[in-house]
Amino acid sequence: MAEIICIIGNKGGTGKTTLSHMLCQGLGLLGHRSACVLTDTSREPLAPEGRRYITADARTRDALTKVVDKLRTLDNWLGVIDGGGNRTEMDRKLYALSDIVLLPFRESHEDIRTVLRDLEMFPRAYAVPTQWPANAWQRDAADRSVALLMGAYRHRILKPVGALSASKLLLQKQVPDQLPTPLANACRAFARQVLQVLEIGAGDGSEPIADDEDETVHIPPAEMPLRLSQAQRR
Repeated sequence: MAEIICIIGNKGGTGKTTLSHMLCQGLGLLGHRSACVLTDTSREPLAPEGRRYITADARTRDALTKVVDKLRTLDNWLGVIDGGGNRTEMDRKLYALSDIVLLPFRESHEDIRTVLRDLEMFPRAYAVPTQWPANAWQRDAADRSVALLMGAYRHRILKPVGALSASKLLLQKQVPDQLPTPLANACRAFARQVLQVLEIGAGDGSEPIADDEDETVHIPPAEMPLRLSQAQRR
């Protein structure tokens, strides 16, 4: 049955929707079938045309139940649920039905304080640094803040997803036929991390990976976050 990945967190503006679509696009590039499931009532659903994944509208409780039940019947699929901000009770519900939870946060101290509370609330969750600075000095400062304030959770922090202005292309109603290479690479890199946490091979999807679409699918063990067994994740 499908694995369910929920991208949630109490703070708004951390990039949950962008990250959801980047993850699904990356999964598609790595040969996996996935669905990006919208639950944020402040957003409109996006059509699946031009994407490497399908989209689903689950902005009501009944719709969410139906979508998750359907995904659970599908082999070798991954469902990525895009949660909204400031919805603690909804986050608890999504956490309960998920196999893995991702908590995006930006470099601000407010984001870090919020994600620390969420990591305590959701012990099966991983934090994902998002919109991380590309400038070397800014990146070093952001990394030092995380090391200082989040050191106790370092085994539950994924590698940062850098700031890319092109990522907004995935949130357009019409996706370009060809996405910029840096965006495609970022989507693949993020998807690889999630697949390795789930202990799913990057090439295990039902669709073949083109020779020029993937080079290295393994992250060195020393750079990997803590893995959870199937029993721990469910």
